[in-house]
Amino acid sequence: MVQIKTPEQIAKMREAGLVVAAIHAATREAAVPGATTQDLDQVARKVIADHGAKSNFLGYGGFPATICTSVNEVVVHGIPDDRTVLKDGDIISIDAGAIVDGWHGDAAYTAFVGTGHAPELIELSRVTEESMWAGIAAMKVNNRLVDISKAIESYIRRQPRPATGKYGIIEDYGGHGIGTEMHMDPHLLNYVARKRGKGIKLVPGVCLAIEPMVSLGTAQTEVLQDDWTVITTDGTWSSHWEHSIALTEQGPLVLTAPDCGRAKLAQYGIETAPDPLG
Repeated sequence: MVQIKTPEQIAKMREAGLVVAAIHAATREAAVPGATTQDLDQVARKVIADHGAKSNFLGYGGFPATICTSVNEVVVHGIPDDRTVLKDGDIISIDAGAIVDGWHGDAAYTAFVGTGHAPELIELSRVTEESMWAGIAAMKVNNRLVDISKAIESYIRRQPRPATGKYGIIEDYGGHGIGTEMHMDPHLLNYVARKRGKGIKLVPGVCLAIEPMVSLGTAQTEVLQDDWTVITTDGTWSSHWEHSIALTEQGPLVLTAPDCGRAKLAQYGIETAPDPLG
């Protein structure tokens, strides 16, 4: 069953989303050469505490940290520790979440550590982020779930191929519903799989976390012995971007973006719903 939210519940999710946005801002500033991924986790913990929120990552299925810190070839679910020291030229995807009064927010971004990044890495992150926004733009009343998947995949496939030969759209992980839990139905693929059909019809009150993950090579992944860290099977580096979005009668509302997604969606001719928190 897909959970349909009321406007009042969406407002609570917006509160959680703004805590996630604050985590992103703070960890982005802290992701510098010499910092450990544990340092970033401590930054996130402080933001959550300062906002009177709760972590939805810590303890989830036994996960031992507040954020996921996925460096270079790590796609998702990297565990922060004091041994992983960020270096000039690294990329890191930081996935963060928060709970306010039982309602969840979840979002991720890819950051560049230091300087001197290869052009294909900068383009990888851009392509991944823009494919997310293409998917968000397809989150319209009476569209189907597959329309979001199609928009994400189509955007990526239209881009010039990188020097490595291709972009790999990660197959084993995707987006999801969100609300009173972090991961809920429906599961959202970042590519079109005919056998899965068109998926649910999108109606006001549907809330989704849209999160493409793209590598500079394979679409295949493997999980390390810690049972969490997911890497590409060919060692190519990857990018991960995510926002939580509510669909309303007035249009989409990007719950985890400070401006509700207004600036980016305007590029698609889409007006976002008003911020329920004013």
